[in-house]
Amino acid sequence: MSTATAAISCPECESDVTVADGIRQNEIVECAACMSELEVVTVEPLLLAVAPEVEEDWGE
Repeated sequence: MSTATAAISCPECESDVTVADGIRQNEIVECAACMSELEVVTVEPLLLAVAPEVEEDWGE
């Protein structure tokens, strides 16, 4: 049994990024070409954006 996938261009390097069917909004995927972490912004249509860096809250 195979898993269906979709391909979309990386917003950072424009290489193809393959994501599994059933991916959810806000999930993080990684571009194999540039190693950028990408966040799923919307599922339909599939849209990826560079994931924000995790920042330390400094006790705020």
